[in-house]
Parts: sequence; C-alpha cells; structure tokens
Amino acid sequence: MSFQLTSLAFEEGQPIPRRHSAEGENVSPVLKWTDPPQGTRSFALICEDPDAPRGIFTHWVAFNLPAESRELPEAVPAVEGLANGTRQGTNDFGKLGYGGPKPPPGKAHRYAFTLYALDAPLKLHASAKKDEVRQAMEGHILAEARLVGTYQHGQHPGHEQPDDPIRRKQLQDQESFVTAPLEE
Repeated sequence: MSFQLTSLAFEEGQPIPRRHSAEGENVSPVLKWTDPPQGTRSFALICEDPDAPRGIFTHWVAFNLPAESRELPEAVPAVEGLANGTRQGTNDFGKLGYGGPKPPPGKAHRYAFTLYALDAPLKLHASAKKDEVRQAMEGHILAEARLVGTYQHGQHPGHEQPDDPIRRKQLQDQESFVTAPLEE
C-alpha cells in the first residue's frame, strides 16, 4: 500500500466542514496517514490554497512530527511546539498553526494538505515559514501524501461531524488507523 493521507472530517475532493473554516470554529481537521516508507525519521505538513486571488496561500505549516505518529488530532493548538516535538510554522495569515479556509465570494477553492515523509528532522526554528520548510526539506523527502478538500465562501453547514464530542470520538475511533507499527 502506498503512503496515504485521509481525514474523518472530509473525503478527497469533498467540501471541508464549516467547523474547520474561518467562517466556523477555525479548528484544524483530524488527519490520519498510513505507514510511511522505511527510513522515515519525521514528517512535515503544508496546507495551501492554490486558488487564492493573489497566488498560493498557505494555511498551515507543521514540521518535525515524530516518525511514529500516524495522526494529527482535531483542533491542534496554535502554539510553536507541541509536547511530542512537533513544531508549527507561520501561515500566510501571519499566525502560528492552522488557519482555516476563508475564500472570497465566488467559486469553491481547493485546499491541499500535503504530508511529507522525511529522512531527518528539520533544523528550523518554530514559527518558520513555508519557504524555509520547503528549502530545509530539499533532498530529504522520501514520499508525500496529499488530501484535497474544497471550501466555498458562505458554504452551507451540511454534512458536518456530530456536535456531540463523544459521538465524534466514537466515529474517529471506529475508523482510526493504527498509530504505531506493531511489534513482531
């Protein structure tokens, strides 16, 4: 099986729930991935809107996710560093962490979440920008996985995850990937 990125919040090519937009609660969606290639020592994540009026707009930069990790939970806090060593960069809103979709009125925009499997952790300061992360990744990318969702200004809230956090957790657990390789 190839390296794949998925979300319980939306499927490939489908609308991102309003909850994960700047028009909603502006919380990051849960992201899950399959086992990466042998030799993976860390991951980096970049989320971009290629349809932005002024060119590609960066919504999230995270790097040095541990090689053992297989998911990012919903609502990752907007801080430089997480307890597991993950660092978050500065998005094009000028803020740390995730900034949800906020397109102008008109057609839906695409939002590409790209996860990179790297052969080394990145030697960067927290709050690094996308270009710094891309430059540091050069020559270290073993594989990449992409998930693309859409969002349109004023999007109807339909097909959202349940408001009940217990039911959301049940759905997440029900479809969850293994979070670490099993010992043999």
